[in-house]
Amino acid sequence: MRQIYLDNNATTRVRPEVLEAILPFYKEQFGNPSSVHWAGRAVTGAIEKAREQVAALINCSPAEIVFTACGSEGDNMALKGTMDALQNKGDHIITTTVEHPAVLETCGYLEKAGYAVTYLPVDADGMLNLADLEAAITDRTVLISVMWANNETGNLYPIAEIGKIARKHGIRFHSDAVQAVGKVPVDVQAANVDLLVISGHKLGAPKGVGAIYIRRGTKLTPFMHGGHQERHRRAGTHNVAGIVGLGLACELAGKKNDLVWGRVKELRDRLEQGIFDNVSEIKLNGHPTERLPNTLNVSFAYIEGEGILLNLDMLGIAASSGSACTSGSLEPSHVLGAMCVEVSLAHSSTRFSLGIDTTQEDIDYVIEKLPPVIQRLRDMSPLYNCGHIDRCETCSVLTK
Repeated sequence: MRQIYLDNNATTRVRPEVLEAILPFYKEQFGNPSSVHWAGRAVTGAIEKAREQVAALINCSPAEIVFTACGSEGDNMALKGTMDALQNKGDHIITTTVEHPAVLETCGYLEKAGYAVTYLPVDADGMLNLADLEAAITDRTVLISVMWANNETGNLYPIAEIGKIARKHGIRFHSDAVQAVGKVPVDVQAANVDLLVISGHKLGAPKGVGAIYIRRGTKLTPFMHGGHQERHRRAGTHNVAGIVGLGLACELAGKKNDLVWGRVKELRDRLEQGIFDNVSEIKLNGHPTERLPNTLNVSFAYIEGEGILLNLDMLGIAASSGSACTSGSLEPSHVLGAMCVEVSLAHSSTRFSLGIDTTQEDIDYVIEKLPPVIQRLRDMSPLYNCGHIDRCETCSVLTK
């Protein structure tokens, strides 16, 4: 059966060049980089080269890069480390209602520990009002945390403008850029970001490796203790192969990026148009234009996303109902809830996230197979056959 993978916001295939580069570090170059003997010395240089490659992609110094195990670790490190290090200056965090659980649940933990958190609302397109941000700042605010791009809708947030606001008020600025790095330009200097988190498996590196950018001079309490690695900022033996893979993936992401993702955006738009031309009663979730070039999130009225995904899977099409980190939950997406998407529509949301190896044939296959799936599920839906529906006044899609 044909297999089409449209869940690249959950994870990506390891790029062939990356796989080839990391294999020696599972065989002859097996040493611990903290060791002083020949085996350790043989891999130390590879880690520093990877640090330079990651730094080059986001425009910072290699010394400002700390390797981690994943994006969630980086977000925990940024939030908990900041609030601990700056506890004498304030106790207030500002974030948004649409962050990844790695930020939201960490904020919840910090609230229980006595810190104050303001969660900024979003509008129906999932976008922020920066006046809300300015209004939320107090003399106790020490951290603003806003994601660069949303993992469910693909929405891109005005990071440079937020960075200016944070800098004007002398507040530290953290951005979870897990979905953005490698897909859109990310420049920590231009955006005035102080802390920025990267995950390797989102851009063609292996799982189990990530990085956090820490602006020079930024006080941050270490998240993990027990070793001198990463200049005492992150304890634990280095994942050498993963780090080498992340470095090369970042280098590759910086080459012909506009050309590659321009093609992906054309395919995403082709998919979007094809679905809207062939399926009625649907709703785009997210901003119409300010989105990652690969992401399309659509709700299909009268049916549930789980049924859509199962039927697509039987046709060899892998998509998602939202964040992989919330899979298994019966609750509707908190992101769509924050956008005031009606509950039944939120339950029917389906995310298609394309990758650099997605082809036009893949997209045309989905456009051909999806409409009959939707109609078959609707034919079985009591809601679809009830004969009476209420429609949203603004988008004309079913609301109940």
